[in-house]
Amino acid sequence: MSKIIEGLFYAESHEYVRVEGEYGYIGITDYAQHELGNVVYVDMPDVDDEVTAGEDFGAVESVKAASDLISPVSGTVVEVNEALNDNPELVNSDPYENWIIKVQLSDASETANLMGADAYKTFINE
Repeated sequence: MSKIIEGLFYAESHEYVRVEGEYGYIGITDYAQHELGNVVYVDMPDVDDEVTAGEDFGAVESVKAASDLISPVSGTVVEVNEALNDNPELVNSDPYENWIIKVQLSDASETANLMGADAYKTFINE
């Protein structure tokens, strides 16, 4: 059973965003990291890069597959999780603590297009 956290917003492409004020922390869900298996590399954008809801911003590579990262929201990258450069497997141990990028949201209302915890649970169990 995948861990799903209340209060986050989930995309059908299995990324989440945790909104704190004008910032969003974006990562992959527990379901996604289970499907990928052991993560060996995380390709992240640079600080000051723009990300757009529904578009690629990087990739996660595992021993089984590579998967594009699709941004659930639009904004400007203000921080990347540097720890993932040396320890990409942190995404496997706790994907919700080990977010990938932090963005300054350009339109917080975009979260209305995403799923809450209950909807995401239903989505992955279909």
